[in-house]
Amino acid sequence: MTTRRLTLTAMLTALLCICGPLTLPLGPIPLSLTTAVLMLMALLLGMGPSMLCCGVYLLMGLTGLPVFSGFNGGAGALMGPTGGFLLGYLPMTALCGFLCARTDKPLMHALACLAGTLLLYITGTAWYCWQTGAEANAALTVCVLPFLPGDLLKIAAVTTLGHAVRKRLKRAGLL
Repeated sequence: MTTRRLTLTAMLTALLCICGPLTLPLGPIPLSLTTAVLMLMALLLGMGPSMLCCGVYLLMGLTGLPVFSGFNGGAGALMGPTGGFLLGYLPMTALCGFLCARTDKPLMHALACLAGTLLLYITGTAWYCWQTGAEANAALTVCVLPFLPGDLLKIAAVTTLGHAVRKRLKRAGLL
């Protein structure tokens, strides 16, 4: 990995740490820009480096740094009812990064981000059900339905912005 690419990876990790704590509470699951940053990382860096960013972020939070929603950190945040979403960031980023690295078409990037988001919904909702004992239908109304419109907007914005940034980074020799 070149110094420039490593710097880009570090900058995106920092962006994730900045956006992660900033949330709007929508019940037990908060709304944040974290997923948008994860999709952007996957689109720009591909699978490996974006998973590295995500892993560093999760480790920082696990050690107690307040990088998770609401300026939380520690093992309790990862093991609580919303911990499945945090842990789901890794498979989401892996899938999205793997698919985005295979194409330069914005529509395919959007579909890759959608697939990653659906995987995150599955892992987060399953964990929420396991932790709270909630039925699947009840969990879906808490964990998925309130976030669908916003996540679709995030996918559209990340795809548009990410595609333009990716072209410029390629021209600059950073990708």
